[in-house]
Amino acid sequence: MKKPLCCFVLSGVLAAGLVFCGTQAFAQEPGSAPETSAPSTDRGSGGGHRGMMDPDQQLTKMTKRYNLSADQQGQIKPILMDQQRQMLLLRQDSSLTPDEKKPKMRGIHSDSNSKIEAVLNDDQKKQFEQDLRGIQPPGQGGGVSPPQP
Repeated sequence: MKKPLCCFVLSGVLAAGLVFCGTQAFAQEPGSAPETSAPSTDRGSGGGHRGMMDPDQQLTKMTKRYNLSADQQGQIKPILMDQQRQMLLLRQDSSLTPDEKKPKMRGIHSDSNSKIEAVLNDDQKKQFEQDLRGIQPPGQGGGVSPPQP
């Protein structure tokens, strides 16, 4: 009698564990790393949140989108890394409510965008500003998703 009961209980615990792990896997974006890792600059080491690109991915996308020079890439990457670090620290700050975090996050994005704009030439800056506003240049079909600087 004890053996069947023990097997039943263990099966229940195992099933509950599988369900919990399964929901955690589906809650993450494909290819994202868990947030429990230390702050890092690449997704492979953690630091991602809800599909946000890591600084290297952002820089690659921005390089293609705005035709960044190597010098511009070298100036923009630290801005993106600092933004990611600040956002991660803010997300981990349990003393703030989500409503208190939102304006701080907007401020971090705004500050980073201003720093990035300072690195761009006039044509790149114009495209960057359009992307931030979600404005699509005439003649381009489909929606242009703004970069996540």
